[in-house]
Amino acid sequence: MPRSYENQSPTAYQRRPHLTKDDAWIRAFLKDVQIGHIATSVDGQSFINPTTFWYDEENHQIVFHSHIVGRVRSNIESNPKVSLEASELGKMLPSNVAIEFSLQFRSVVVFGTARLVTDPDEARKLLYGLIGKYFPAMTAGKEYREITAKELTATSIYAIQIEEWSGKENWAERADQSDEWPALDEKWFE
Repeated sequence: MPRSYENQSPTAYQRRPHLTKDDAWIRAFLKDVQIGHIATSVDGQSFINPTTFWYDEENHQIVFHSHIVGRVRSNIESNPKVSLEASELGKMLPSNVAIEFSLQFRSVVVFGTARLVTDPDEARKLLYGLIGKYFPAMTAGKEYREITAKELTATSIYAIQIEEWSGKENWAERADQSDEWPALDEKWFE
């Protein structure tokens, strides 16, 4: 019988608890991983969008931006509860039994409440943090023009206050194999 998840934390009942990672690992992963996926929901319909993002450790929040109009902004204004998924994939892991096929992965899922950042000074600070994640050697006012007021009015900047998060890593060299079936040839592991 399936487990009931009603009224439970979104990180309750980890299916493979031996793969879970601690807060320090999650922080480091979020600082390095390149792409995240923001999940929003409105009127019972879920949506997911890829995005660049920055983990603002000082304020324990995720920062990202979208266009000034569109589904992301509309959804967040209607329902600010969101989640972010970020992952890194490695190699595929074959097995000699179907249920054990797997892949190497590292991932984090963040649960929180998003807010639209409306203060221009805060918005600039957060956008500079986002740019700094992806272009750490570049400086505003030196290699690129500082953010203008006009540019701020053309984008929506969001901060997701992190309420819970979960990190997992499966970087095994091989998937589990069964001794009830002939072993795979080494060619499958190259």
